[in-house]
Amino acid sequence: MTTYHTISIDGLDIFYREAGSRDNPTILLLHGYPTSSHMFRNLIPALADKFHLVAPDYPGFGYSAMPSVDEFDYTFDRLAEVMAGFIDAIGLKHYSLYLMDYGAPIGYRLATQHPERVETLIVQNGNAYEEGLGDFWKPMRAYWQNRTPENADWVRQTMTADATKRYYTTGAKNLENLSPDTWILDQALLDRPGNQEIQLALKYDYQSNLLLYPQWQAYLRQYQPPTLVVWGKNDRGFLVEGAYAYKRDLQNLEFHLFDTGHFALEEEGKAIANHIRQFLTSRLQPIPA
Repeated sequence: MTTYHTISIDGLDIFYREAGSRDNPTILLLHGYPTSSHMFRNLIPALADKFHLVAPDYPGFGYSAMPSVDEFDYTFDRLAEVMAGFIDAIGLKHYSLYLMDYGAPIGYRLATQHPERVETLIVQNGNAYEEGLGDFWKPMRAYWQNRTPENADWVRQTMTADATKRYYTTGAKNLENLSPDTWILDQALLDRPGNQEIQLALKYDYQSNLLLYPQWQAYLRQYQPPTLVVWGKNDRGFLVEGAYAYKRDLQNLEFHLFDTGHFALEEEGKAIANHIRQFLTSRLQPIPA
């Protein structure tokens, strides 16, 4: 049974979903944009019999606190700091990291700061290589280079109802597999007063992640965390080339591509859950009785 909690971290209410016994290996699920821990609503109960799963919402997302851009520094460094505080507050000592979209830059910051805590990585459309960034990012790069109102207006177009729906539908095998609840909930949260400014700040700061790619790749080479890649190969934002790039640096890698888009869990959740179960069972040492 999934339970729902809120904990105060650095004066912010952080919402999270949790299921499974703490005696079992932990999977820390880090969500992407424009969603929240809601993206894991089906994966959590599918694995809770054998694993302990925790899925927080970042500040400005889901049901966590949403201070204004004047009250909180919306950068990936700061989100990672809050998530580090969250990990400490709920007492997680070791965990597998599920990295998806925004969850990848947050998770890799956590991993490089405390590599001894990371038991495995599960990477689902989470980028750490330049090859993963295609033409979709050209207007965003223009915004990074010149933060004009005109360039900001283009970025705002990625927050409209149509754009949010496309994050789910582009590259999907069958639109009838997709619940409209996903993009409608995401859009309702994006439409809260002040949230567009939060998202603009994070999209501008996304350039900081590219500068850290060499550091994250060095972490992969040095520590060789057992890694499962489960990637929607039709993603236009995080290209399948970004998935293949992991093969350069990782020796203990299990690799699966799916004929779907960015939110691969929506169409391939059962298959991904099965891969996670088999992967973790084979890679993690049993906990002594």
